[in-house]
Amino acid sequence: MTLHHSWAAVPPIHLVESEADMISDLAWAARDRFPDVCQLLLEEVGRASLCAPGGLPDDVVAMGSGVTYRDARDGTARRVRLVYPSHADVALGRISILTPIGAALIGMRVGASILWPDRDGHLRDIIIDDVVQAA
Repeated sequence: MTLHHSWAAVPPIHLVESEADMISDLAWAARDRFPDVCQLLLEEVGRASLCAPGGLPDDVVAMGSGVTYRDARDGTARRVRLVYPSHADVALGRISILTPIGAALIGMRVGASILWPDRDGHLRDIIIDDVVQAA
């Protein structure tokens, strides 16, 4: 599975340098358990514009951000917090960066959308409606 594909142009994404390094390390460490998601995540990190800590715009999804996104297909909105795997708890709305939706959200800006494969490989048009940075 590759993100640099013919089915969609991908929007620009932004990451804090230190988070990009941590996400890359995590993806490499988990590549045997989650090969497709880890490949997509590594591609996202590789194409991201990197910034120093404190230089990330407030409307960009980072680790720990609260995010409201919706699926363009049915308009269903969902509010989640993007976290590292050890802090994930779907019942509490904390989703791991190592899930397809977690990998889709990282680095995206409010108003941006991306076509992204779900767990079943079906493409979903994900639209970012709101971002609240962790305190």
